[in-house]
Amino acid sequence: MNLPDYNSPSALASFLKERDLGMRKKFGQNFLIDENMRKFLIDSLELQGGERIWEIGPGLGAMTFLLLEKNVHTTAFEIDSGFSDFLRKAYGENPLFTLIEGDALKTWKAAFEKEKPDCFFGNLPYNIAAKLIADTIEAEAIFDKLLVTVQKEVGDRMRAQPNSPDYSSFSVLCNRYYDVTALRTIPSACFWPRPNVVSQALLLTKKTDLIDCKDNKLFFQLLRAFFSSRRKTLKNNFLAWQKSNPRYAAVDADTFFKKAEIDSSARAETLQVYDFLKLCDILTSLL
Repeated sequence: MNLPDYNSPSALASFLKERDLGMRKKFGQNFLIDENMRKFLIDSLELQGGERIWEIGPGLGAMTFLLLEKNVHTTAFEIDSGFSDFLRKAYGENPLFTLIEGDALKTWKAAFEKEKPDCFFGNLPYNIAAKLIADTIEAEAIFDKLLVTVQKEVGDRMRAQPNSPDYSSFSVLCNRYYDVTALRTIPSACFWPRPNVVSQALLLTKKTDLIDCKDNKLFFQLLRAFFSSRRKTLKNNFLAWQKSNPRYAAVDADTFFKKAEIDSSARAETLQVYDFLKLCDILTSLL
């Protein structure tokens, strides 16, 4: 099958029109039309032949083509049925290619249980980027590498450090499991249709010195609780969380923070990743 000219908006528009396909805003579809940028992103993954990679939102397969050229097993998650049909015809006979049709937010877990990939890659739709990444982390589906293109504001949150306005529970999640590196800012002119936001490419590499905790599910709960009201103190957010978690109702808040050697009047945005891990382990020990 003939592939479209991935570098030309007019050629892409004609290609879509001829096949009665269209760009759907609700899916956040934007094609990366800068060939040098596409190659830069693929090269940044430093892929080895035989590795397994997930591609989220392949669209018409511009990046898929480059991934398969690297001789890696590529599983593409595509929500658009029209694009899925095209991908199936274009790449379906390649033994390295697998297509999973549907919403990646709903399909990724089953795919992960079937076979764990080495890498995660995608020009993520802005409306699902943070949720998809957070969902994989909270399910403890940790990849060797993730390379994602996201809205710059999302990227800033992913790599934010304590005492910065972008620091959030999402920052802690990302930085607990990954070393997060901003590779490049991608101007809107590199995409078609041109989005109204600036994008950022980030490389997340799995930490080799991951600090564990006694109860990861509790860690995720506490993290959300401590950041639930940014201007409230750790103690006040903890007390509010206790009310909806009766199992921990008997824990004295002052004793809890004293044992952790953390100021209960501080705010979550001032704490390091290891502080949240310590709080989780101390709370577990107080039951």
